[in-house]
Amino acid sequence: MSKQIIFQKALFITVFLLLGLSLAFSSANAQNIDDLDALLIDRDIENYSIRVFTNFKVNKFSIKNEDFKARFVPNNRHGLGLGFANRKVIVDIGFNLKNPNKEETRRFDLQGTTILEDRHFANIYVQTYKGFTAKNNFDDPFVFRSDVRSVSFGFNYLFTLDDIEFSYALLKAGFSEERHKDIFITGGLGVFGGFDYFSAKPNILSESTNPYFNAQGNIKRYQGATVGVLAGFISYFKLPENISATINVMPGIGLVNKKITLEDDSYRPANPMLYKLDFSLGLGYNFNRFYVSFTYNNGLYSTDLDYDNTYNLNITNAKLAVGYRFKSKTK
Repeated sequence: MSKQIIFQKALFITVFLLLGLSLAFSSANAQNIDDLDALLIDRDIENYSIRVFTNFKVNKFSIKNEDFKARFVPNNRHGLGLGFANRKVIVDIGFNLKNPNKEETRRFDLQGTTILEDRHFANIYVQTYKGFTAKNNFDDPFVFRSDVRSVSFGFNYLFTLDDIEFSYALLKAGFSEERHKDIFITGGLGVFGGFDYFSAKPNILSESTNPYFNAQGNIKRYQGATVGVLAGFISYFKLPENISATINVMPGIGLVNKKITLEDDSYRPANPMLYKLDFSLGLGYNFNRFYVSFTYNNGLYSTDLDYDNTYNLNITNAKLAVGYRFKSKTK
């Protein structure tokens, strides 16, 4: 399967999922143009802010057995950017910071989280990476592998038992919620799905790391499509000194259709199970019209490849933003 075909499939399925979700919510809830206008447009200038931010995004994966682990970590993981926000939307545009002393990882990385209609918590991710630093836990030298490519995309959806109108997005945009309790915790059930792929030429292990694994660990290409169920809780806390916080945890279990391609053979692992754990943290601080927000999201995915080999995927996104809210000229 060529690189172009992999990327086209990832992009097509992601757009399809986004359009499907958008149409589902629109057909169920948008009664007329006025409703749509109220959902998307904020006409109060005091709800708008400009912001600068620094972020950290990474899509790293590993192959491990009982004793040894080979990890693949991208470079240029940090970025800077500008954006604007209001009570309905946040738009941030960032640029990766490249270290002139390190090889560059070529990447496309999109991640987003939203709360729709009070009880629908959803997030998506689309990531394509080419070029990883190969690391390990057995003292073999770390080397940059420009031939290693990773493509992953997917979504998580949680329907909560109670309204979560306090909004994770409002915390990120620097708004405090006066009407809610000091502590708010709710749970829910949901679904998740995704596609994951990595490849290397000629294979994922180098000549020096190959002896630490069996023949089935020397993978040329992996691909897996997953669907599963998840549960979780979402919490919100008002803290002293105009500080607010949110902590969300969503574990899940799913079925994955996996195919492993080796140099001279291919096989499908017998164990179809995949286990995941999503964790997110948000902190917000407000001072007059200025605000600072920090958000951290981490998704861990693990599945058995048979022959004593395990594959782990770790998707991380952290952002620190400083913003200033506008003031209306008239009252």
